[in-house]
Amino acid sequence: MQAYGPAVLRLGLGAVFVAHGAQKLLGVWGGLGLAGTAQSLANLHFPAVMPLAVLVAVVELAGGIMLILGALTRYVALALAIEMAVALWEVHLPNGFFINWGLEPGIGHGYEFNMTLIAALISMTLTGPGAFSIDAWRARSAEAEAYGRARLRAGKV
Repeated sequence: MQAYGPAVLRLGLGAVFVAHGAQKLLGVWGGLGLAGTAQSLANLHFPAVMPLAVLVAVVELAGGIMLILGALTRYVALALAIEMAVALWEVHLPNGFFINWGLEPGIGHGYEFNMTLIAALISMTLTGPGAFSIDAWRARSAEAEAYGRARLRAGKV
């Protein structure tokens, strides 16, 4: 059953990042779209906001899809963890720990959600994708291929 824990975590993380990436890139589900994402980055005094907005949106959307598929999981999880660490540091840290559940105007969200995502992504980086993933399939294929080569070398065909 151990392989299913990381798989559940990977699928949940993937869904979160697909949704947020689609909001940033496409403006769906109440998102700002690319222009709004660039404006948000400009408000935070980031340089080159449009290329950065494209990068952030694509990393989240494509990264979420890759997590769902379990493809290059460790690398994708690490990239997303770095992005979330920047978001925590630059955006959410000044707002304290808690999310602004009351949606009080003028008060941003705290960093608890980002911290949770970072912890889950680091866990994914350390454990790998778990069951039902392209990475696991590739590992099994490589293992079978290596086993076959060893049998050939040993003359056990």
